[in-house]
Amino acid sequence: MSQSTSTTSSQAAQHGSSSGAGSELTTSQGRTSVADQVVSKIAGVAVRDVAGVHALGGGAARAFGQIRERIPGASTNVAQGVSVEVGERQAAVDVTLVAEYGASIADVARGVRRNVISAVERMTGLEVTEVNVEVTDIHIPGQDDDEDGEEKTSRVR
Repeated sequence: MSQSTSTTSSQAAQHGSSSGAGSELTTSQGRTSVADQVVSKIAGVAVRDVAGVHALGGGAARAFGQIRERIPGASTNVAQGVSVEVGERQAAVDVTLVAEYGASIADVARGVRRNVISAVERMTGLEVTEVNVEVTDIHIPGQDDDEDGEEKTSRVR
């Protein structure tokens, strides 16, 4: 998916109808365009609110994110693991995530779709045509590589 700030899409032009969510983005008084980055951030925050989601992004993206967060003054990338394609009236979202062990992946995916569609349509007025969810890993408590910054105690003295 594209990460640019496009305002047109052949897919959006083909479908041509608005879902009616939010306000019209094109009126007689002017046009409102929403950047891909805006939709990515909205979707990223919405995904994190779903029970059963441990983290966003694949292995390399998560590792890079952990390094970035340790740099003083650096901020968390809320759009990590989210890619979008935004047209004039529609948006499509792809989410890559790590689920919590024990959570139903189907329920997590359903919750992600519901939250993303609701948040993006409410905040932007764009119709969300699809939300694709890719689960790349399962988080098992106790098997992390020191995510909380706590030092592991030695087994021997």
